[in-house]
Amino acid sequence: MKPVLFSIAVSALVFLTACRIVPVHSTFVRPPKVKPGVEVLLEKRLDLIRGKRIGLIANPTSVDSSLRSTADLLRQCPATKLVALYGPEHGVRGNAQAGEYVPFYRDKQLGLPVFSLYGQSRKLSPGMLKNIDEYMRTFDTSKDKKDLAPDGEMLGDIEVMVFDLQDVGVRVYTYVATMAYAMQACAEAGIPFVVLDRPNPINGLTMEGPVLEYPKFSSFIGLYPVPMRHGMTAGELALLFNDRFLPRKVNLTVVPMEGWRRAQWFDQTGLPWVIPSPNLPTLDAATVYPGQVLFEGTNLSEGRGTTRPFEQFGAPWIDGYELARRLNALRLPGVRFREAWFTPTFSKHQGQLCGGCQMYVTDRQRYHSVATALHIIKTVREMYPGQFEFHAAYFDKEMGTSEVRLAIERGVEVGEIIRRFQPDVEKFARQRKPYLLYR
Repeated sequence: MKPVLFSIAVSALVFLTACRIVPVHSTFVRPPKVKPGVEVLLEKRLDLIRGKRIGLIANPTSVDSSLRSTADLLRQCPATKLVALYGPEHGVRGNAQAGEYVPFYRDKQLGLPVFSLYGQSRKLSPGMLKNIDEYMRTFDTSKDKKDLAPDGEMLGDIEVMVFDLQDVGVRVYTYVATMAYAMQACAEAGIPFVVLDRPNPINGLTMEGPVLEYPKFSSFIGLYPVPMRHGMTAGELALLFNDRFLPRKVNLTVVPMEGWRRAQWFDQTGLPWVIPSPNLPTLDAATVYPGQVLFEGTNLSEGRGTTRPFEQFGAPWIDGYELARRLNALRLPGVRFREAWFTPTFSKHQGQLCGGCQMYVTDRQRYHSVATALHIIKTVREMYPGQFEFHAAYFDKEMGTSEVRLAIERGVEVGEIIRRFQPDVEKFARQRKPYLLYR
């Protein structure tokens, strides 16, 4: 190799090493098939952040394929200057339970200020801790954005905002609402917004559930008219939101992944699974989440406070044997039910023995989470008409419409309910096409 070329090669290697993006060989991290946006940023798009004061919206999922945190990568790269962190629901460290208040603090490890984008001024009174579910339902359906978006003081020290969170592919998951509110705040402040894209863990093809009726049912658990399961990545949603819904467009750049295909589930990407929130510990839980999250809008336990959140469900007044028998008799595609008993350590029915079922997805390509959840709700309601209850306002905000609940209450069959909202899903499938980055 000629001396000049050798010098250039050495300089490039030193720079990549300084930015911590030279592959690390490990005995427990297999070489990834998919390269997340953070790696593409540091390898190919440093121009977006070079020499700028960076704010980072992050949590434990903000890592590269070798489990190095995005915050550390940005701090250790000599071309960048990370000055502030912003946490979604559950916080930057991911240690806060659903609805739990996270105060402003300075991270001792990183030496950086940490701002909450989930109720930063709504400190819970001691009594609310005993009924966190009710508080969460009230807070998540509030239309008051002041506790959900970064204000001027939070943004005063940054020149570019970077968003790097693992979404789970479901409208009601609050990270995409946090992204949308932060985009709007940055648009108003004239700050560029960069999304480092990550996989949709439950694939980017399947869409389920009604399209939200906008703006009537818009809230923090569903801002814009997309289906319950939308089949898009956070970066694709950012492009859609910015073009069609934000009152003021932000200077947006999405850094796409490399190697991801729409049909892939997370366990096919080669990337390490980091729990996106305390109650989604596994891909199995994320797989059933699009439908099982609807139980938050009822008096059924969705399994919070157990080791299998969203995979099991029940209540103190349910006979698990009989419920499992009736649900299995429906022969729902791709899923089986086993009778189960559990005692939640927190959340609904805390400390009470609950009967119910654990669900087992036997074929995730045939399994339809939303339809399955509606069959469960309809069956439980028919079995226990005096005990089962909807939290009507919250359930409707989750569904994005009141029509589903009203149809269940009228005794309409689940198949007919699904057929009624399918044309809107097909319309959305056409509308989303211009924003898809992975074809």
